[in-house]
Amino acid sequence: MSNETDSGLAPNAKRLLWAGFMAILAAGVGFGVRGGILGDWGTQYGFTQTELGEVTGFGLVGFGVIILLGALFADLIGYGKLMIAAFVCHFASAVLTLAAGAAFKSGGKDAAYQCLKWGMILFSVGNGLAEAVVNPLVATLFPKNRTHYLNILHAGWPAGLVLGALASYFMVGKASWEMQWGLFLIPVVVYGVMCLGQSFPKSEASEKGVSTGSMLAEFAAPLLLVLLFIHALVGYVELGTDSWISNITGNILASPQNGLLLFVYTSSLMFVLRFFAGPIVHKISPVGLLFVSALFGATGLTLLGSAEGAVACVLAATVYGIGKTFLWPTMLGVVSDRFPKGGAITIGAIGGVGMLSAGFLGGPGIGYKQDYFASKDLKEKAPAVYEAYKAPNENKFLFFPPIVGLDGTKVGEVRGLDAAKRTPDQVKVHDADLHGGRTALKVTAAVPATMAVLYLFILLYFKSKGGYKAVHIDGSEAKH
Repeated sequence: MSNETDSGLAPNAKRLLWAGFMAILAAGVGFGVRGGILGDWGTQYGFTQTELGEVTGFGLVGFGVIILLGALFADLIGYGKLMIAAFVCHFASAVLTLAAGAAFKSGGKDAAYQCLKWGMILFSVGNGLAEAVVNPLVATLFPKNRTHYLNILHAGWPAGLVLGALASYFMVGKASWEMQWGLFLIPVVVYGVMCLGQSFPKSEASEKGVSTGSMLAEFAAPLLLVLLFIHALVGYVELGTDSWISNITGNILASPQNGLLLFVYTSSLMFVLRFFAGPIVHKISPVGLLFVSALFGATGLTLLGSAEGAVACVLAATVYGIGKTFLWPTMLGVVSDRFPKGGAITIGAIGGVGMLSAGFLGGPGIGYKQDYFASKDLKEKAPAVYEAYKAPNENKFLFFPPIVGLDGTKVGEVRGLDAAKRTPDQVKVHDADLHGGRTALKVTAAVPATMAVLYLFILLYFKSKGGYKAVHIDGSEAKH
């Protein structure tokens, strides 16, 4: 239960929990603020959209890879040393990024690009190292109630997104991008100070003498492989959709600002609800919570794809927000409960797979779907208008057929016009653009629906075994 007594915990358990919370919050602030200052970078340093995309990509690509690598060596190196490394990377990232202006004055566009590039690389490395540590750390510190405390830990992510998004909303055009990015340093310094002089435990597997080979042998378990697959879907639907949701809802509401505020609302909802995972899990089990969450996620995305007007959007976003809230941290809790012999490696694999799926599949895949459905709709209804508004190059995604989407600059101009001032051709473009976003959300709803089916099978599996129970390592299991 969530009221686990402190008597059996390490004296600094709560301090390390909140240090981890602040580390994840720092990552959320960084992501939120960066989304709001990309335009400033393009304007000040003359970057193309492609170059800006490359810079943001550097901040994502390494995240999942570093989680995997960091988790592989976390028990060998020690959690404390890796948290120091995460702090150093985060701090250096902030300094390098803030130096872009000075670099531009002395070395021009290329120098500024290098500062931002390496700043974002260090940002992703810091995020990955912190994530590789804090997940197994909290699972170790709170062995009787892992899911509850992992949800509290990961409440730091939506909290950071909210702070970063609000900074963009209130500070864009009023404060320099450097001042906005400087906000990222605050939680970095806080978690660094909270980690100073602290004793970090080893994972249950490491403490019991389980070898690295035995930890890796856990991946032969069919259930773990299924959970890894499901978490790839979680990364796709949660982080992938979040990359686009404010853009799509902003179009539905005919206001980018309102789309951003709707994202702030769902992230705030997510932050609050994650503190109540413990009592829910006590009633219906972690897998039961995952099943219900997936159903809410599928329903919410379907409703969002059909929503008309502000009230319908808010109601649909509420259902979707509830659905995505518990998925990521509860999956971490299930893996740490059922595969303790995997130590930091198995829980790190879950986080890494989810992040890689979001970066390589979720964001690009949902973008492709928007292009596909928007261009198809306009081409069928107004071929001549499509020819005038189509992009100069075709888009590709995995094994799906290449398509020629709509030109982002031209569509952006249409979005910026008042509805009453649009020409008949521009109305057709707007309708096709809106259709593409709506349909992409409806199609994406199939992902959490698939997850719900898989969770149902897992529920039935545990029921046949006498119910869901956490596994603990005894002396005989630690032999290797």
